[in-house]
Amino acid sequence: MARRIESLFVNGPAGRLEALLEEPEHRASGPASIIGAALVCHPHPQHGGTMHNKVVYRIARGLRRAGFVVLRFNYRGVNLSEGAYAGGEGEMEDARAALTELRRRYPNLPVTLAGFSFGSRIVLRLACGGEPTQQVIAVGFPTVYRDRSYLEGCTVPRVFVQSTHDEYGPVAEIEPLVAALPEPRRLILVEARDHFFAGALENLEKEIAAVAESTDS
Repeated sequence: MARRIESLFVNGPAGRLEALLEEPEHRASGPASIIGAALVCHPHPQHGGTMHNKVVYRIARGLRRAGFVVLRFNYRGVNLSEGAYAGGEGEMEDARAALTELRRRYPNLPVTLAGFSFGSRIVLRLACGGEPTQQVIAVGFPTVYRDRSYLEGCTVPRVFVQSTHDEYGPVAEIEPLVAALPEPRRLILVEARDHFFAGALENLEKEIAAVAESTDS
């Protein structure tokens, strides 16, 4: 039985958002076998970020390996998504719209939010702002952005996954940042050459799958 892959459009606040919904490869017995639903957010739209970014793809595949149905989407103004870049605030509302659609389709599944780079900030802001979430997986969190007020007092389970040579979120900055956050939180370092996990995409995918599987347990 082939897994479900659906290209769709989500009604966003600035127009239609291009999206891709994928059910797990190895859970062919139907929706009851899916253990969770995940929304994955892509990097900065003004720096070439799309839902087909290779890191985003690996995050999504790792989540599917763990038994999650995954929804990826393009922010407003990216590829076939309508609208124009809105300084991060509009993009957060785009993510909220996509999350609403995911919950509509899978109302009985726990939700995980995941994002890469700019997308990691989007999902953390959503979850720490009160959006009901089982867990947040923040990949390649950019410490270069100094506004982190949204992280203060946040007790949603958060897992940060960072390259050991991330030029936008160096180990020397991400380690104390995560250590200072309230529990539950943890940091996973993946030996890689740069922010985009060069030379380590397979290891990244395995780490994401392991994080997602531990959530279910």
